Amino acid sequence: MQAITTIGLDIAKSVFQVHGVDATGQVVIRRQLKRRYVLAFFQKLAPCLVGIEACASSHYWSRELKALGHTVRLMPQPT
Repeated sequence: MQAITTIGLDIAKSVFQVHGVDATGQVVIRRQLKRRYVLAFFQKLAPCLVGIEACASSHYWSRELKALGHTVRLMPQPT
């Protein structure tokens, strides 16, 4: 598998969507993760950039992912 450089993480109540690309923008991974498996999934990855839509729970996930060495960017919701 090619190295994942950027991940888009769509957080929800119970199932999260993960979309990861490599340095050239090619899709490397697309999968659904149940909430309880999210941190285990990111622990196995080399540090990368993770984009999350800003909402109440995104701040929690940002702190957790930063603790694992990832760079997290919160993006405001479009109006």
